[in-house]
Amino acid sequence: MHFAQPLALKSGAQLRDYSLVYETYGTLNTAKSNAVLVCHALNASHHVAGTYAGQDRSEGWWDNLVGPGKPLDTNRFFVIGVNNPGSCFGSTGPMHPHPDTGRPYGADFPVVTVEDWVDAQARLLDALGIQQLAAVLGGSLGGMQALSWSLRYPQRLRHCVAVATAPNLSAQNIAFNEVARRAIVTDPEFHGGHFYAHHTLPRRGLRVARMIGHITYLSDDAMEAKFGRSLKNGAPSYSTQDVEFEIESYLRHQGDKFSEYFDANTYLLITRALDYFDPAREHGGDLTAAFASAVCKFQLVSFTTDWRFAPARSREIVKALVDHKRDVSYAEIDAPHGHDAFLLDDPRYHGLLRAYFDKVAREFGHV
Repeated sequence: MHFAQPLALKSGAQLRDYSLVYETYGTLNTAKSNAVLVCHALNASHHVAGTYAGQDRSEGWWDNLVGPGKPLDTNRFFVIGVNNPGSCFGSTGPMHPHPDTGRPYGADFPVVTVEDWVDAQARLLDALGIQQLAAVLGGSLGGMQALSWSLRYPQRLRHCVAVATAPNLSAQNIAFNEVARRAIVTDPEFHGGHFYAHHTLPRRGLRVARMIGHITYLSDDAMEAKFGRSLKNGAPSYSTQDVEFEIESYLRHQGDKFSEYFDANTYLLITRALDYFDPAREHGGDLTAAFASAVCKFQLVSFTTDWRFAPARSREIVKALVDHKRDVSYAEIDAPHGHDAFLLDDPRYHGLLRAYFDKVAREFGHV
C-alpha cells in the first residue's frame, strides 16, 4: 500500500512517499472486530504464516502459531502482518530510491523508532477500515511494538499480548547491539552506508553481527545440549583460524546465510530502534506513569532462560499495570531455549496463547 502523505517521525524528520508491504490471513468479519495485528521482530517481516510456493519457497516466521486451527486461529481471526519502514523485505527502506535524488537512500534513510512503526501500522489499519483491533501480538521487538500500541492508541486495541520483551534495553543489550553495528560499519565494503552505489555488500560485518546476535538468542543450556564441546572433525587440528568446534560451524553457517538476505543499513536502523525504545523516559523514568494511559487487557509471557529479555523485565511491566489496577495476566514459562523460545513449539506456551485467544474470540461471539 502506497502512502503519499508524509509520515512524521519521532526524530523530527519525515518519511515521504512511502509504501508498506503487508499480508493478511483469515477473513475480516462484518463488524470488523476480529482483527489481530502481529508485529515482527528484528529480522522477520510481514510474512507471518503460510508457505510461499515455487522457487522462492518460504515459510512464515510464526507459522507454528498462526493459521487454521493453530493458537492464533485464522478460522476465527483476521491476522495482519506488516513489514515496517526501514526494513529490507518490501516496505520502503534504505535500498529504495530517495524521492529527491532517485538514488537509494542508503545511510540517508531517516532513523526510525518503535513509535514510528506503530504510527505507520495505524495508518495502514485506517486504510483497511479497521478502527479497533481485537489484539496486538508481538515477541521481542514485536512485543515492544505491542506495548507501544497500548500507549499511543489505547482505544484502538482490546488486548495487548507481549511475549519475551522488555520496557527498554539494558546497558548490556545496548552494548551487544553496538558491537554488532561496529562490525558492519567497519567492514571496508560498507562505504559509509552507500554500498549499493559501489555494487558491494558488507558481508563480513553482517556475518559477525549475526553471530553476536545469535549467541544472545540461545541459552547456555540449549547451546550445551545441542553442541557441547563437540569437535567438527572429531579431533583437534590445532588451528587458530579454521573451524574446530561444532558451535563455531553453526555460528558461521548462520552468519553466512544472514549476510546473503539481510540489508546492512536495515540492521543498523532496527537495532537502534531497539536501543531507543523507552516509554518511561518521557515520564522521568517512571514506568508506572508511562502506562497510565493504557486501558486494554494484557497478557505478558516470559521464559526462564531468556537472559536477553529476562523475566524480571516483564515483571516490571506487570507491576506498572497492576499499580493502575489494569487487567493483566502473566506467565513465566520454564523453557530451556533462551530468547528464541517465543518462536518455538513449547506446548505450555502455545497452550497458553490458544486459551487466551479463545477468550478474545468469545468477546466478539466466536466460540
